[in-house]
Order: sequence, then C-alpha cells, then structure tokens
Amino acid sequence: MSSNRRFDGRRAIVTGGASGIGLGVSVRLAAEGAQVAIWDMDANAIASARETIGSGTVAVRVDILIASAGITGPNTALSEYPIDAWRRVIEVNLNGLFYCNRAIVSEMLKGGYGRIINVASIAGKEGNPNASAYSASKAGVIGLTKSLRKELAKSNITVNCVTPAAVHTPIFDQMSQSHIDFMLSKIPMARFGTVDEVTSLICWLAREGCSFSTGGVFDVSGGRATY
Repeated sequence: MSSNRRFDGRRAIVTGGASGIGLGVSVRLAAEGAQVAIWDMDANAIASARETIGSGTVAVRVDILIASAGITGPNTALSEYPIDAWRRVIEVNLNGLFYCNRAIVSEMLKGGYGRIINVASIAGKEGNPNASAYSASKAGVIGLTKSLRKELAKSNITVNCVTPAAVHTPIFDQMSQSHIDFMLSKIPMARFGTVDEVTSLICWLAREGCSFSTGGVFDVSGGRATY
C-alpha cells in the first residue's frame, strides 16, 4: 500500500464502499490521508469496513465522491427479463448514483472544489447479452457523467467515470457461471482485473493534481474496450 499522503485533509464519500472496488478505494484513500465515509446498504459489511479504515464520519464539506455502488440483476434474455428486477437495477445503479451526485455537488460548489468519479462498466459501452438492465444502467452513468462535467467545467470540480471489465469481487455471486465465462472470453489479457488495478486509476482521478481531465471515460478492461 502506498505511503503517499496525497489526500491529507480531504474528505471523501464512497458509495458501495463496504466491499469490492468500493472497499479497496476506501482503504486506499484512508491510507493516504483522507477522512472516508462509507455509504452502503449492507450494515454488517459497513461495520467490518470501519474496523479497517476508522470511524468514517464526514462533516458537511465533501471533496471526493466515489460512486461505486451497483448490482448486476439477473442474467436472462430481455424478452424474459423480470420487470421488477429491471426497476431494481436501474434504481440502484443509475438513480442511486444520480441522487448521490446531486446531493454532493451542491456541497462541493460551496467549497469551490471537488473530484467525482462514477463507476460505470465496459458493459455500458459495448453491452453484454443477457444483461440488458445492467448494460443500460451503466450506459446511463456514462451519459450522466458527460452531462455533469459540462455543467461544472468552470467550477474546479471534475467529473469522470471508469469502465472496468470484469473484476473478481462479491458481485460475481450475483451472476451465472455462463455469464462470468462470457465476460472472461472477451478480455484479450485472458484474466479478470483486480481491485487494486481499478483502485489505482480511481485514486489517480481523485487527486488534486488531476485537474484538467473531466468528462473522461477511463477503461480498465484488459484490452477489451474498442473505443
């Protein structure tokens, strides 16, 4: 783990921060000096994460938002996709991210500084079969990011997103094995990404010195991305 203190004095919120990529980001930000609050639906996981990174209390000022909360939904054809499951995926992955961005932007504007990194997916760029809700929700995250960056371009608040290919995290528990095998088959490096690899990119975008990159879609795809 880096001994760099590039986030000293910064206050961060990480959604989905109790496991997977969100937990990796939370631990790294805290190790590099940030005060980190975890927003997650899993109360038990939050308690475990706090043992690792500290109390996780953030006051009104927020400097960094990492919006990484997400679910996959079922792996099934669109013609058979359960409507309730569609609504659930869109509510968590897209609407939930919108609510968090909306709430935090007003606080960042008061402080005249901010770094927002929204976690999308390669599925949002290319689409995955039998994952229509997930792919659509992550495409929406990309569109929201690009829209918001234009609103905030002169405010010293940058807004970027990352589009990982498959990373072996607890979210795999929500997927069928055939879908996991399909995702692996699309990665030229012939392996899944790691949490550390995605975390490194997210934290690079979250640093103060990353001040001229906004509205970017940054791939962590092992060569899968074609644009």
